[in-house]
Amino acid sequence: MSQAKLSEDALVQIIEKAKKFFKDDIVPSHKANTLKLKKLKQFNLNPFLDKYKASFLTGNDDSESIARALVYPRVLGTSINTIFGDRLQKFCSEVLEGFASTTSGIDIEFFDKVDGRKKYCQIKAGPNTINKDDIETIKGHFQGIKNLARTNKLSISFDDLVVGVFYGTPDDLSNHYKTINKEYPVIVGQEFWYRLTGELDFYQKLTDAIGDVASEVDGSEMIEDVIKTLAKEIEDTLKPKQLKPVIEKKIAAEDKGEYIL
Repeated sequence: MSQAKLSEDALVQIIEKAKKFFKDDIVPSHKANTLKLKKLKQFNLNPFLDKYKASFLTGNDDSESIARALVYPRVLGTSINTIFGDRLQKFCSEVLEGFASTTSGIDIEFFDKVDGRKKYCQIKAGPNTINKDDIETIKGHFQGIKNLARTNKLSISFDDLVVGVFYGTPDDLSNHYKTINKEYPVIVGQEFWYRLTGELDFYQKLTDAIGDVASEVDGSEMIEDVIKTLAKEIEDTLKPKQLKPVIEKKIAAEDKGEYIL
C-alpha cells in the first residue's frame, strides 16, 4: 500500500535546507580546495603527459597551458566530487534530519511512498562512488539489521534494506552496485527521491534548486589567479638544471664508496 507524499511544507524544507547546505558548506570548501592548487606540490607533475594534455587542451604546451590542464580536472571533477562524498553524512543529518536513523550502519529510515513499508537505507552519493571492499561493508550493515530484527521479533523483508543513491540512473550503476542489487535493492536518482518524498519530480526540483545556488557562484577570477600562480612555479620547475656540479658531486661520493641521490 502506497503512502501519502510528504506535505508541501516538508518538501520545501528539504529543498531550502539543501540549498543552505551547498551554499554554507560545499561552496566554501570548494573555494578553499581550489586556492590550494596554487602550489605545484598538490600535483604529480609529469612533463611528458602534462605537456601533451596542455597541447590537447589549448594548442600549446607553455607553462600556463600546463597549469590549465592540471587545474581544470581537479577543480571541476575530483575536488568537488570528493567534497560532496565526504560530507554525505552531514547532508543526511542536516538536510534529511527528519529521516535520521539511530541504527548502526544505517543513514536514514523512511516509509516508502510506493509500497508503504519502512525502509532502512544506506546512502551513497552517485552511481560510481563505491569500490569492491564497500560491498561487504554494506552487506555487513544490513546483516546487523537482520540480526537485530530477529532478536526483537521484527518483521523486516530483504527489500526493506536498501541502498539509496542520490543521483544517476539504473543504467549508470557500477558493477559493484549491481552485485549488491542481487541481494538488496539499490534505488537511484529520481526513483530514490520519489520513494522518499512521494513527489514524482522532486529529483528535478532538488537539482534545479542546487543549480540556483551554483548560479550565484562565479569562481572564474579565482581559477585564473590560481592558474597564473601555478604557471610561474611550473615554468621554474621545467627550466633546464645545471647537472654538471651535481654529477661531479655524485662521482666524488662514489669514489669514496658512498651513494647519494
